[in-house]
Amino acid sequence: MFDEIPLQRPATPLLDTVNGGADLRELSEKQLPQLATELREYLLYTVGQTGGHFGAGLGVVELTIALHYVFNTPDDRLVWDVGHQTYPHKILTGRREQMASIRQAEGLAGFPKRSESPYDTFGVGHSSTSISAALGMALANRDREQRHKTVAIIGDGAMTAGMAFEALNHAAHTKADLLVVLNDNNMSISPNVGGLATYFSRIWASKFYTSLREGGKKVLENLPQARELARKAEEHMKGMVSPSTLFEELGFYYVGPIDGHDITRLTHDLRNLSEIPGAKLLHVITQKGKGFAPAERDPVGYHALNKIEPKSRGKAPAATPAKLKYQDIFGNWLCHVARTDRKLIAITPAMCEGSGMVEFSRKFPERFYDVAIAEQHAVTLAAGLACEGLKPVVAIYSTFLQRAYDQLVHDVALQNLDVTFAIDRAGLVGEDGPTHSGCFDISFLRCIPNMILAAPSDENECHQLLSTAYQHRGPAAVRYPRGTGPGETIQMEWLRLPVGQGRQIQRGRRVAILNFGALLTTGREVAEHNGYSLYDMRWIKPLDTQLVAQAAAQCDLIVTLEEGSTAGGAGAAVAEFLATEGLVKPVLLLGIPDQFVEHASRERQLAEVGLDTAGIERAISARLQTLLQPSAARIGAF
Repeated sequence: MFDEIPLQRPATPLLDTVNGGADLRELSEKQLPQLATELREYLLYTVGQTGGHFGAGLGVVELTIALHYVFNTPDDRLVWDVGHQTYPHKILTGRREQMASIRQAEGLAGFPKRSESPYDTFGVGHSSTSISAALGMALANRDREQRHKTVAIIGDGAMTAGMAFEALNHAAHTKADLLVVLNDNNMSISPNVGGLATYFSRIWASKFYTSLREGGKKVLENLPQARELARKAEEHMKGMVSPSTLFEELGFYYVGPIDGHDITRLTHDLRNLSEIPGAKLLHVITQKGKGFAPAERDPVGYHALNKIEPKSRGKAPAATPAKLKYQDIFGNWLCHVARTDRKLIAITPAMCEGSGMVEFSRKFPERFYDVAIAEQHAVTLAAGLACEGLKPVVAIYSTFLQRAYDQLVHDVALQNLDVTFAIDRAGLVGEDGPTHSGCFDISFLRCIPNMILAAPSDENECHQLLSTAYQHRGPAAVRYPRGTGPGETIQMEWLRLPVGQGRQIQRGRRVAILNFGALLTTGREVAEHNGYSLYDMRWIKPLDTQLVAQAAAQCDLIVTLEEGSTAGGAGAAVAEFLATEGLVKPVLLLGIPDQFVEHASRERQLAEVGLDTAGIERAISARLQTLLQPSAARIGAF
């Protein structure tokens, strides 16, 4: 058990010999517990150096070792769900010395990535995909008459999503040779909710079961043979009431629950299951944060960890007041409105903490619904609430809203229902990389009839535009970025910001910058330095066409600025309007190009796609140069 994170690299003589599955399988089973200790200590050290996902990896150290020990990886396929827990997997598969680069530019990804290693058989980042992907691999193996084994490792939180059960149902139907390992730690990022999570934990937490088990231990503690007989009897009793009923009805051969930190038992059961054909499920019980006392006590707080800085000597620098994150601004707004509007209902798909809803959930528990990892259900649940006259607010990350697109179109927008979407993590998100970036919401939202969409440029606008969207009768969305804004003071009283109206910030010459969202500070720097006009558009849909026409009349070049895909984005809306109205004006669309932006700091990501001050100035200067060329030369350039 560790109480502190080591700041110096620990001695790991056994771990240092393992650079892949083959090396691991050269060890004896007696050496595996020592390897687990060294791996856990090294994981603590590396995440302390770099920051990153933390608790989930500590909980699967023994399981990860056992999987690579029993299965012939990478020829046998291990498919991890979500990927928060895969740091131990990366350390064991030839990337130990690269862990210092994890989640940094040009370094290791924070999630499994196919291009990074042959051991990363499927790229993940979103929940509940592992069984579907592993089933596809197993069916391909059968079609090609290959003997590779396929294993999906999924957490109990991810098992609450409908996609996981769709895959379970199909897997049994196909009779594919597939092993599903259910890692049951009673924790996703937020505490698990729902009947399935309750079912997993109810039996093992019952007073009858625990009292019988602990009482039997005391009676038999000095009789080893009787204790072993009691252990076997306990397993038989579990089998009468365990989740085996659920999974066996789906057609799976079920084993468990077993202790996911008992590496001897894990290797034994995995080896036996690998020889059984068809669909199997091994249910293991683990503890998130296992081996690090603070993480065991607070698994939510230690889901991820910031870089640990060594304690400085001498007088500590004076603390500066922390700026509110946008998620906190949303959470405060939610509580503020709920105090006066009884109709407000808040919904989240398992992101209570990340979306800033903890205080609301405590103050208004009867109006708070965490629906687990079920984005589709969250949206249609909101539609049903709106049908009965309530005012649902769905708090969801941009990247996860992609999963509920059909529900958004068919169940909300088509019926013009009064649902407000608070879209967090819009734009680039930094170290979590392309699986978590919210680059496409503008493009897929602005094409939906009845939908309105706002993009605040600072904290106060975020608060005010949330109020405007909430008071709009119909589907409305407000997109805001990860982290903090420029530090604007929030006026709690509602300042009416009419739907579809922006504002001119600066009158300039030649160039008009039309900013949509969080890049206003950067746009202001460019405008002030070069004497350009600057507009804070606020609304993507409906577009402030009057302001666009005004800008077009006063400039030689319109520049649109957005932290979203330029394909179908806010800039495209401006170009479409100008073309439709016959307003001939050059337009430069600045945003995220047609590519996935790899993990790095958000600042570096913005620089890579030309959305920092220098990049914007270069792009504008280059376009102005082309406008000065004779028209024949410009035509020849195309």
